[in-house]
Amino acid sequence: MTSSPPALSADIDVEPLFEPLRTEKITLPNRFAMAPMTRKMAPGGILPEGAPAYYRRRAEGGLGLIITEGAVPPHPVGHHSEDVPDFPGAGEERWAEVAREVHAAGSKVFVQLWHAGLKRDASDTANPTEPSIGPSGVYPNDFPLKRAMTDSDIADVIAAFASAAATAQRIGFDGVNLHGAHGYIMDQFFWSRTNRRDDGYNGDISTRTRFAREVIGGIREAVGPDFPIMFRFSQHKNPYYEVRLVENPRELAQLLEPLADAGVDFFDPSLRRFWLPEFEGSDLNMSGWIKKITGKPTMTIGSVGLENPMSGAKMSEVKDTEVSLVNLGSLLAMFRRGEFDLVGLARSVLTNPGWPKLVREGRFDEIYPYNQTVVMERLECAHENAPY
Repeated sequence: MTSSPPALSADIDVEPLFEPLRTEKITLPNRFAMAPMTRKMAPGGILPEGAPAYYRRRAEGGLGLIITEGAVPPHPVGHHSEDVPDFPGAGEERWAEVAREVHAAGSKVFVQLWHAGLKRDASDTANPTEPSIGPSGVYPNDFPLKRAMTDSDIADVIAAFASAAATAQRIGFDGVNLHGAHGYIMDQFFWSRTNRRDDGYNGDISTRTRFAREVIGGIREAVGPDFPIMFRFSQHKNPYYEVRLVENPRELAQLLEPLADAGVDFFDPSLRRFWLPEFEGSDLNMSGWIKKITGKPTMTIGSVGLENPMSGAKMSEVKDTEVSLVNLGSLLAMFRRGEFDLVGLARSVLTNPGWPKLVREGRFDEIYPYNQTVVMERLECAHENAPY
């Protein structure tokens, strides 16, 4: 095993982050959430045996909400990789076990639903001879077999999301997280570089939300009014980190207000550094702006509790990240100002499943820095499946 974690100490009052979040549709026991992190550990699309324990340990560690790894609705060309799980596919009972285990530990759980669209590499997925689909068949990658979506394709994908959400509700999940970020299918409609349609799905940024609005509407019709829908959004498109969908609060409102009106209950903006202001002239980060514009509960994320923020490298290529308590002070100040409602944790809870409890109890010397080797060793010792 690896060496002991570094000794840390801090005088930080984190109790406000352990207050429940109560909304009309759900109550979360605290403000910490496990962010969705794709593990690619589901050969043939079936969630692995160790997954329920993997999620339960993090619920036991103090996370009030677990958002699962991305899972693919029942659509033949939705996969990013053949090792990404279907939802539910042949693994329905294991998914139901995830929900039961998280609930037994006292937390809530959302499944993330994810369609890759034109980011799908057909050679690494089921149905390799079928072309990937997106708004215009245009994406800045070299994958072959791409085409624009027909009206029938659009209807099929909407139905797939709705079916998956209805299944999530039936087998015990508390809500769904829709992956509308990072250049995946809904984001491809948002982005003018990939949406070159000449119909009602293209136009200004508000018009380009039509497909996402129809997905949200299809889900809402399938699950009824009380099942929470969380929407993940990002400016950047992996690996195009310089991309910005919107340049000012007015454009952000044009993007997000239609989604809120369609039925989104929570927003989950994907950030890499939570402390950075989003627009000139204001200290608000993207989460703060989203909450100000929509009034919806919003999560913040991005190197919480870590010294070295993510670079442009893949997570699997980030070898070491030091623990930082300095940015916890910034996080709490922003939270007290009402800029967000939830805090997403990613790398921190891969290495430290009990990170929220350790922080709450001031056991900072037990927190390990993020390190890929440490993650692999600790998960192996816990008989879990590795996250990569």
